[in-house]
Amino acid sequence: MRALRVSDTVTLDGTLYGIRDGTQIHMFDRGRRTRFDMKGHAVIHTAPNVRKVEKSKAHPTGYAPVCVGTTTSARMERFTRPLMQHYGVRIVIGKGGLGGDSAAAFRDLGGVYLAVIGGAAALETTWVEAIEDVDLDDLNPESLWKFRVKGFGPLLVAMDAHGGSLYSEVNAQARAKRAAALASLGVKSGN
Repeated sequence: MRALRVSDTVTLDGTLYGIRDGTQIHMFDRGRRTRFDMKGHAVIHTAPNVRKVEKSKAHPTGYAPVCVGTTTSARMERFTRPLMQHYGVRIVIGKGGLGGDSAAAFRDLGGVYLAVIGGAAALETTWVEAIEDVDLDDLNPESLWKFRVKGFGPLLVAMDAHGGSLYSEVNAQARAKRAAALASLGVKSGN
């Protein structure tokens, strides 16, 4: 993870865990544990739309993915460090970015945030080969999902293990452009 830098691209094959705020509230606030070993793996912020099907080789859990879309990450900010410390997760995938506490966790523990463009759920779903397993399923759709993915990406490294953040860079550029535009109009900025 430490070799990756902001603006690099990553494509994933293999195991990807789907997690959401409800899942993490149960894991970290209510003391529930998962049987999954997520050490070194990636998680995606999602609560997928699935349908019940006959269990088969293609659908070992009895679930078929209908729409595996990424959800906004900001409300899961407080879970990044515990997810990395207690479960060994090193990649978080979402949309909209995370804040300073997550940036510090990525720096301290060696992780990255990979961004997905909002509205790409239909495309993301094509990258999911199967739902291999599910845990904490009483929380459905905010269960903990184990997906098998192929060609999941390319995803943009938006936060890296060196303190780099595409979100901070874009925010600073936008503020500078705003200040310049206001100055050119003769408006004095109060902050």
